Amino acid sequence: MPSSLLLEVPALADFNRAWTELTDWLSLLDRVIKSQRVMVGDLEDINEMIIKQKATLQDLEQRRPQLEELITAAQNLKNKTSNQEARTIITDRIERIQSQWDEVQEHLQNRRQQLNEMVKDSTQWLEGKEEAEQVLGQARAKLESWKETPYTMDAIQKKITETKQLAKDLRQWQINVDVANDLALKLLRDYSSDDTRKVHMITENINASWASIHKRVSEREAALEETHRLLQQFPLDLEKFLAWLTEAETTANVLQDATHKERLLEDSKGVRELMKQWQDLQGEIEAHTDIYHNLDENGQKVLRSLEGSDDAALLQRRLDTMNFKWSELRKKSLNIRSHLEASSDQWKRLHLSLQELLVWLQLKDDELSRQAPMGGDFPAVQKQNDVHRAFKRELKTKEPVIMSTLETVRIFLTEQPFEGLEKLYQEPRELPPEERAQNVTRLLRKQAEEVNTEWEKLNLHSADWQRKIDEALARLQELQEATDELDLKLRQAEVIKGSWQPVGDLLIDSLQDHLEKVKVLRGEITPLKENVSYVNDLARQLTTLGIQLSPYNLSTLEDLNTRWKLLQVAVEDRIRQLHEAHRDFGPASQHFLSTSVQGPWERAISPNKVPYYINHETQTTCWDHPKMTELYQSLADLNNVRFSAYRTAMKLRRLQKALCLDLLSLSAACDALDQHNLKQNDQPMDILQVINCLTTIYDRLEQEHNNLVNVPLCVDMCLNWLLNVYDTGRTGRIRVLSFKTGIISLCKAHLEDKYRYLFKQVASSTGFCDQRRLGLLLHDSIQIPRQLGEVASFGGSNIEPSVRSCFQFANNKPEIEAALFLDWMRLEPQSMVWLPVLHRVAAAETAKHQAKCNICKECPIIGFRYRSLKHFNYDICQSCFFSGRVAKGHKMHYPMVEYCTPTTSGEDVRDFAKVLKNKFRTKRYFAKHPRMGYLPVQTVLEGDNMETPASSPQLSHDDTHSRIEHYASRLAEMENSNGSYLNDSISPNESIDDEHLLIQHYCQSLNQDSPLSQPRSPAQILISLESEERGELERILADLEEENRNLQAEYDRLKQQHEHKGLSPLPSPPEMMPTSPQSPRDAELIAEAKLLRQHKGRLEARMQILEDHNKQLESQLQRLRQLLEQPQAEAKVNGTTVSSPSTSLQRSDSSQPMLLRVVGSQTSESMGEEDLLSPPQDTSTGLEEVMEQLNNSFPSSRGHNVGSLFHLADDLGRAMESLVSVMTDEEGAE
Repeated sequence: MPSSLLLEVPALADFNRAWTELTDWLSLLDRVIKSQRVMVGDLEDINEMIIKQKATLQDLEQRRPQLEELITAAQNLKNKTSNQEARTIITDRIERIQSQWDEVQEHLQNRRQQLNEMVKDSTQWLEGKEEAEQVLGQARAKLESWKETPYTMDAIQKKITETKQLAKDLRQWQINVDVANDLALKLLRDYSSDDTRKVHMITENINASWASIHKRVSEREAALEETHRLLQQFPLDLEKFLAWLTEAETTANVLQDATHKERLLEDSKGVRELMKQWQDLQGEIEAHTDIYHNLDENGQKVLRSLEGSDDAALLQRRLDTMNFKWSELRKKSLNIRSHLEASSDQWKRLHLSLQELLVWLQLKDDELSRQAPMGGDFPAVQKQNDVHRAFKRELKTKEPVIMSTLETVRIFLTEQPFEGLEKLYQEPRELPPEERAQNVTRLLRKQAEEVNTEWEKLNLHSADWQRKIDEALARLQELQEATDELDLKLRQAEVIKGSWQPVGDLLIDSLQDHLEKVKVLRGEITPLKENVSYVNDLARQLTTLGIQLSPYNLSTLEDLNTRWKLLQVAVEDRIRQLHEAHRDFGPASQHFLSTSVQGPWERAISPNKVPYYINHETQTTCWDHPKMTELYQSLADLNNVRFSAYRTAMKLRRLQKALCLDLLSLSAACDALDQHNLKQNDQPMDILQVINCLTTIYDRLEQEHNNLVNVPLCVDMCLNWLLNVYDTGRTGRIRVLSFKTGIISLCKAHLEDKYRYLFKQVASSTGFCDQRRLGLLLHDSIQIPRQLGEVASFGGSNIEPSVRSCFQFANNKPEIEAALFLDWMRLEPQSMVWLPVLHRVAAAETAKHQAKCNICKECPIIGFRYRSLKHFNYDICQSCFFSGRVAKGHKMHYPMVEYCTPTTSGEDVRDFAKVLKNKFRTKRYFAKHPRMGYLPVQTVLEGDNMETPASSPQLSHDDTHSRIEHYASRLAEMENSNGSYLNDSISPNESIDDEHLLIQHYCQSLNQDSPLSQPRSPAQILISLESEERGELERILADLEEENRNLQAEYDRLKQQHEHKGLSPLPSPPEMMPTSPQSPRDAELIAEAKLLRQHKGRLEARMQILEDHNKQLESQLQRLRQLLEQPQAEAKVNGTTVSSPSTSLQRSDSSQPMLLRVVGSQTSESMGEEDLLSPPQDTSTGLEEVMEQLNNSFPSSRGHNVGSLFHLADDLGRAMESLVSVMTDEEGAE
């Protein structure tokens, strides 16, 4: 908006600011709405977001009046201004903000509707998912029950029927899976802007499992059909093979008979014909070898299925018959061949056959060796098993040939005589016949033994390899099942892990629920450790068996172990992150309070949870909140209020409004305290408990006063104030009673309701309260003005006199009830007078009186109105009254009445009558009838009123006043534990108004005549406290004076030397200025003089520090003198009426208040003569003499010697003794 337009129409600036604030808030709200994502399929997360959206919509509706006010203001501006440009800008901005408002509201409503639809769709998908998982579970259960394939027709038929039924069920269940997939696709399509990872992963797992089940069922069905076909064909194939065996056996018998005819070997043509027939027979045998092995293998499977039945015995006989006939057929074939090949070279053929067998055996042994090593996974070993089964079939096929050959060699060696062998073995010719025969025999026998040995060795090798294959298959099958099971469980856990939202996106209130869920998951995955260990043990066992796992199995194992470790790490990290988030952001954390400060400030937390604040700009830290520091500094503006009760009340009122406790009702405070079960008042509260209770309080206030309460700021400020009042040492602990006292004292409630509640906290179950409990309450209460530096005006921090006053008011009963406590509090005792004054200050804030101030001429008077009861039509506003301003002809000691609400006609008439009465009364009357506006308590002021602190109090007692106050608190504790120090000299029945004995006791204490060993007054405390430092201070002063004399002597010496040389006189040290040196000697003298001047400056600074210390000590003695100057006055108070402040109450020039007398508010009750107060006058000539003696004891001129300061204490004691005697004489005369 142009600046010229803002100058022309000033109201546009406010409109523009309000428009900008609302626009920024709407923009921020719109961004938040768009950035909020939910986990699709997670009903809990969606419902939490719906609740959040509902709260946001309510917040928007609560701000609608702000929009309407802005529109109304815009319309008024348009009506008031004639500037067309301004009207156009206003119209444009209103249209834009209305459009933005409608857009944000539409986004909120659309999002809320979308979330409601998402809940419905997610619910449907979850139901569909559960149904799909249910049918998946049923299918898996059926497949697991079908581990072995039967080999009986009935069992196979039953399994086929069951498999077909399962396939049919799968087709029906496909609908459930399709429904779940369709619902998942709808979620993925409609809510793609939200987090759909959970839906996507679960859907993928369901589809993968469903496809796997389909594949297994199909494979199972195919295997069963194949087995069924095989079993149907097996009897036919067996009968057909047996028939062929019968035919082959007949052919073999015919050939065998033909080969055994005599002189057959001489007929070469017949031998060739028989050899051709044998080859045909051998070809048929080899062609039926595979058929034989398949029938034998399938027959063994059928036998196992039929074990124990009659069919099994029948089938066993038929298989035995088949095996026998097959074996006999092969033997006959070999015999036929051996007879056909028999000739003069038979031993050579046998030799060649044995050599062929040895070569074959070597080849097979190499082939078997090449089958090693064992495969590293189940499919590879299964393939090796199939290869070895074929290898064993070859061995079984070759076995008859080997056995027949060995048998032929044995027969040949047995039947042939040596003569025959001599003819057969002709080479070398030079060998004798016997030796040649022995060589042939030895050669054939050796080869036969080698063949037999190699055959047995090959069989053993094959059997060992088969054993290893079987063991490897079992172990690998076990490993595969274990890895599949572990993989499934890991997938399920990973699905849950994949559905986790980032911790930063979780709602703070849901952190605990998420933490519990992750802990449940951790408990569920703990048994997986055993699964992982079992898989790894199986892998190690395979390694010990010499089985090197395949790269696939190794990668699977590594993947499973890695996933397990990552899952463990993820779960532990998640728990740690949630713990940290719950600690830092949860209900028990202080993180939400970090927004209570702005840059360059930062909120930090000490180890005991106490907050402190870091200023990064100045690189400093402090206990006080920056806003609290500003508040304390602003309270300094009220230090010009002359009367302590009003000054304290006005400071507390400003503090109360800054903490928003003026909005807190007593019932709301009680509900919050009960909600947090704060019933044990003696128990300490830690910082988190205080924060939680304050958060509950301010959350409720925010709901009732949305635009007035900033929860983080208010909680932090109130915590800061409570710590300043009740935990100055920042220990991190506050008693429950102290917390209640602080909150209830500043809340919004009727005064007597506060009194009743506080009394109830310290009363016993019977409703009575003893002195100790009342002392606890008053002690916690007096800490509130004490923190503001105003405790001295309310009787000091020693609450024993106030407790004694209350119980003497109750006729020294051992316990008091609530009614007596309320009656005593209505008298407004001095230690608690600030609380009713606070209520009057709050009530007077909005009061408007139709009168004019006679001093500043303000009309109407806002706040308190003070009407003179001495002059007609004389009123003073609160500003003039508090500052002590008076008009000509009116004195401050004249009686006045205070009004915090507008006056009625009856009150005006009553005041007129009182003014008329007072016109006829003399000053002597006012002097003889003084009245206080509160109930005084007899105690010694413990120090001058301090200004409101700019920072929180610390434990350090470096300044004298803090040390005195500390010792006074210790004195109060000693009095409470050992009894009142007056018990030795004062009877309990004596009046509390008897101040003479009290003053006499203090005089004895100052003169060290008290029989008690403990210090009994602040003056004595001061003397005992400083006695240790007196000698040291005197020594320091003596050293400084000696050094000063040495410096002065040195200066005089230098000056004389200077004058002796004819130079100009040196100026005095404060006035000496450096001059240009005339010679090296002059330069040296000037430099030396400069160093002396600097040293003297340092000494003067140290002297100034000692001077300030002397001033502090004198201020303590000055306060004691003020105590003695206070006149003896009656302590009676009539009802709730109070007196006007007198001249003795005015603050001194040093802005230190004396004893306060407040002006009470006038009620409908008539105010009698007791309402009038005049300042106290001198009572007698004897008292004047005493005061003169006191004045002589405190001369106005003081030196720098601290020792003289302590001699004044003795003079003070003697003066006070004289005062006591004078006052006692006057009392006897009266």
